[in-house]
Amino acid sequence: MTQINQTAAFFTQMNEGAQQAAKEAGCDLTISNANNDSSKQNSDIENFVTQNVTGLIVVAIDVNGVIPAVKAARERGIKVVAIDAKLAEGSVDTFVGVDNEKAGAEAAKWMIDKGLVKGKKYGVVDAKNSFIQNQREDSFRKAIDAAGATYTQSVSGDNVQEKAATAAQNLVTAQPGLDFVYTTGEPATVGAVSAFKGNQSTKIVGWDLTKEVIAGIDSGAVTAVIQQDPKTEGMEAVKELKSVIGGGSAKGFIDVPITIVTKDNVEPYRSIFP
Repeated sequence: MTQINQTAAFFTQMNEGAQQAAKEAGCDLTISNANNDSSKQNSDIENFVTQNVTGLIVVAIDVNGVIPAVKAARERGIKVVAIDAKLAEGSVDTFVGVDNEKAGAEAAKWMIDKGLVKGKKYGVVDAKNSFIQNQREDSFRKAIDAAGATYTQSVSGDNVQEKAATAAQNLVTAQPGLDFVYTTGEPATVGAVSAFKGNQSTKIVGWDLTKEVIAGIDSGAVTAVIQQDPKTEGMEAVKELKSVIGGGSAKGFIDVPITIVTKDNVEPYRSIFP
């Protein structure tokens, strides 16, 4: 399994799910850490190919850049499942995760239905180096702009919490009076929560819970979080690989639904993020 990084809780939970499923299935699982470096991720895949693994799980940093290495793996007969970031049609056996474009639009619809969009001014803290976070941003912005929100600026935290916190602070400095900020992934959401301490007027709507983000929900700084189920994604990926290696038909897509978490339904998540 090639993982983006091993610092974000989202990815560590995904690893936990994969490790649990591998143990239950009697499989040997090795997880490499690309540490946000797409070149290293390609090298990690190439190394797995030379090690003659029978299955490969890819959590892609660059969905286009990873294709040659994935193609080489499949040419060697290695079964490949992608998690979280969807690769080009036909390039893997199965994709496990969220339809990120659809989920961004779903989050926008929730805000529109709650009356949180029309006449409001907003900015975005994203990760320009993440294909899926760009999808989340584009579909969200398209829907809420059409519903009467005013977009100001996007800033990139490069999927690194410290950079995202600085980017979020720069955003509210450059664009005073924002009603809300949309954050497209865990580092951006945690970074914004840290940067906005003491800012009572700008609310956060973003992706991925952590202990810090739950505290932000409690304080009122965070209005809503689009929550995935990374542990289930990891488990489903291993189960699917086990099946196709054993001759089963590839499912092609395993959808793991999102939940929009607010103060009204956050309670069950506290034990997950103690």
